[in-house]
Amino acid sequence: MRHRLERYKLPIVIAIAIIVRLGALVAFPQHFAFSEPGGVIHGSEAYDIYALNLMATGVYGREPGIADAGLPPLYSYALAAIYSLLGRHYLSVGLSHIVFDLLAIVLLYDICRRLIASRGDWVGALAGLFFALYPYLLFQNLTLNDTALWILLLHLFVWLLIALRERETLDRRTLLLALATGAVLGVSALARALLPPLALLAVIWLRLRLSWRQTLLRLLPVAGLSLLLLFPWLVRGYQIYGAFVPIALNSGENIYQGNNAWTVPVFRAGYDAQWLPPPADAPPRTDLLGRNSALAAAGWRYLRENPARIPELLLVKFGIYWNPQVTPLNNLRQGEKLSVNEAGEVQIITDEGTHTGVTAANAAYQEDSLFNVVGRRVHVLYFGGLLLLAIAGAWLSRREWRALSLLVFVQFSQTLMYLLFHPSTRYRSPSDPLLFVFSAYALLWLAERWRGWLMNQI
Repeated sequence: MRHRLERYKLPIVIAIAIIVRLGALVAFPQHFAFSEPGGVIHGSEAYDIYALNLMATGVYGREPGIADAGLPPLYSYALAAIYSLLGRHYLSVGLSHIVFDLLAIVLLYDICRRLIASRGDWVGALAGLFFALYPYLLFQNLTLNDTALWILLLHLFVWLLIALRERETLDRRTLLLALATGAVLGVSALARALLPPLALLAVIWLRLRLSWRQTLLRLLPVAGLSLLLLFPWLVRGYQIYGAFVPIALNSGENIYQGNNAWTVPVFRAGYDAQWLPPPADAPPRTDLLGRNSALAAAGWRYLRENPARIPELLLVKFGIYWNPQVTPLNNLRQGEKLSVNEAGEVQIITDEGTHTGVTAANAAYQEDSLFNVVGRRVHVLYFGGLLLLAIAGAWLSRREWRALSLLVFVQFSQTLMYLLFHPSTRYRSPSDPLLFVFSAYALLWLAERWRGWLMNQI
C-alpha cells in the first residue's frame, strides 16, 4: 500500500480534486448554474457580456459592435472559446475551470519536485492536496471569473522560471524556454497585470545561482517577447481612444478605491472599498478614458497630499490582505449602497426597489447564508491553520532559501501590488497554493519527527 501511495500520489491528488469539484457543481447548482432559468452569475457578469458580444460581432466591447478596453481581455476571449466549443452553460465553464485547476496542481507538484532537495515530490503532492481541498478556491474557481485561469498562468510562469534557471548552457532549448516565459508574462498581463514585479524579482533569484551575464541573457528575451505580445493590444487601445491605455480602463478605479480618505474607515467597518462612491466630479461610466484618468489622478493626489496617512493605510490594507477570515467581512445586501459621512462613519443607505451597486449574486452572501454561517468559519480554520504552518515551514526550510526564495518573492510581489490598489481574500487567494508549499514542508517535518519519536518508543 505504501509503495502504491508513493507511486500514485499525484494521480490520487488529481482524482480528489476532480471529485470534490464535480461534487460541488452537483451539490450547489444555485451558486453556479447561471445558464439555468432564473440563474444569476456568481463572479463577473461583465466577462459574460464581453464574451457574448465577441462571439456575435467579432468585436471586443461591452456594447455590441463597439470596441472598448474596459476590462483586460484574456478571460473574455477564453470564455468565448469555451462557449463556442461547449456552449454557454455553467457546466462548460465549471469543467473548463476544473481543467485549469488540474494543470495548476500538476505544475505545483513539479515546482516542488524541482525546488526542494529532499522529498520535494511529497511536498508537492501535499501542497497540491491543500489546493485541491481549499474551500475558498474550490467555490471561487467554479464561478464565472478569471481566477482559475490566472492561477494557471501564475504557476506556469513560476515553473518556467525554474526550468530556465536549471539550464546550464545558453543553447537553443534555453532560448525557447526564455521565449515561452516571455509569452506567459505578456499574455498574463492581458488577464491581470501583476507579474511584472515578480519578473523583476526573478533577476535577483536567477542571480543567486547564475552570473550576471547568464541571468541577463536569459531574461532579456523574456522581457522583449512579453512587450512584443502586448504591443498590438496597446496599439488597439490608442486607435480607439487616441491615448495610451494601460491594458484596460479599470486601473484608475482600483487606484482611487484603495487610496482615498474613506478607504481606511470602510475597511475597518468590514466592507470592500469597491463599494465606495466615486468623487462627485468624476466623469460618467460611459466616458471610460476620462473616468479612468480622473479616478487615478484622485488616488495619486490623495497619497501626495497625505503622506502622514500612508503608513496607517498600508498597515490596514496589509491586515485585510493577510486576514485569515474571508475579506470583506461584510457584503452589501440587494438595494443597499455604502456611504461615509464627514466624521468618517460608514453608513449603509437603503433605496427600496432599486439596485444600487450590488447584484442579486452579491446579495446571496449575507449573514444568514451557508457561505457566511459555515464557509467563513471553515476558511478561518483551513487557511488560518495552513498560514501558521507556512510561517513555520518558511523557517524550517531556511537552508534551502536560495531555491525557495522564488516562492517568497511571489508572495511579496503580489502583496505589494494589492497594497497599491485594494486587497481582499479574492485577490490574495491565487497565490495561496504556492504559500501552501511551506505548509506542506512543515507538516512533513512534523510527521517525520513524530515517526522518529514513535520508533524510539518501540
